Amino acid sequence: MRPVPVAFHIGPLQVHTYGIGLALTFWFGYTYFERRLKKNGYPVDWFLPVFLWIILAAIVGARVMHVLANLNVYWHDPAGIIAIWHGGLSSFGGILAAVPTGVVLFRRRCPELALGRALDLVIPVLMASWAIGRLLGPQLMYAGGGHPTTQWFGMYYAGQVGRRLPVPIFQAMEDFSVYVILILIERALDRWPDGTRRTGYPPGIVLGTGMILWGIERSLDEHLWLGEDGGLGSDLVQIAGALLVVGGIIVLVRTRSRWREWLRTHHALQATPAPAPATTAPAPASGASETAPGEGGSS
Repeated sequence: MRPVPVAFHIGPLQVHTYGIGLALTFWFGYTYFERRLKKNGYPVDWFLPVFLWIILAAIVGARVMHVLANLNVYWHDPAGIIAIWHGGLSSFGGILAAVPTGVVLFRRRCPELALGRALDLVIPVLMASWAIGRLLGPQLMYAGGGHPTTQWFGMYYAGQVGRRLPVPIFQAMEDFSVYVILILIERALDRWPDGTRRTGYPPGIVLGTGMILWGIERSLDEHLWLGEDGGLGSDLVQIAGALLVVGGIIVLVRTRSRWREWLRTHHALQATPAPAPATTAPAPASGASETAPGEGGSS
């Protein structure tokens, strides 16, 4: 079996499948998040320029983190630092650069969208995008496989000898599973037990859950299928995953206390009886005297 081609030619132009996959993934993420903003009643005219800056920050951050984690390779091949068409983008590096960039810009352009609510809206988009990106990115890039394997599901990848674990496919399945879980949680939060719509609740549950699940997934993937024991890059990825899990737990703990206070306030408002309507004195009958008792004329 031959490896999946990582590039093809259109006349003299060489096109890399990895780049096409990333472009399609970015398009999906933009379209899906814009749709979620509209569905929740937020304006979207600000989003396109902000999204372009987020893409740039994500690519630069992902590449910088990858290069730092593999300095022993790029120290002897400085020209390879800019060769992103061969792959080599760190998910955590992209997050570290893209999230602060997005937060700063959207708070300027869309102040009516609270930070917590924005993060709850975007985390399912990120998980769905990662699921697609694993299939259209690393699966089609140079040396995109995991550890060598003799199992029937092993695949051949350009730049790697023998069958390899199809880790991008595994990760796509994991990311999509996390996405489904987050959407189910979101739908449960949006409804009271009686089926009526619930609004105004504290954000953070979707974000915290996504951080925990993705942190666990990414650390285990690196430890079991991708990393090399004692390798700096592998250790950094696993540490970053563990920190993401800890951060998600902190978010959920803080959100739980806010939920308790919000529910207490909500139930108190529901239990407060509505004020009785003001009563007015009946109008006097037609032809009746309007003088007060004791003020009538003499007989």
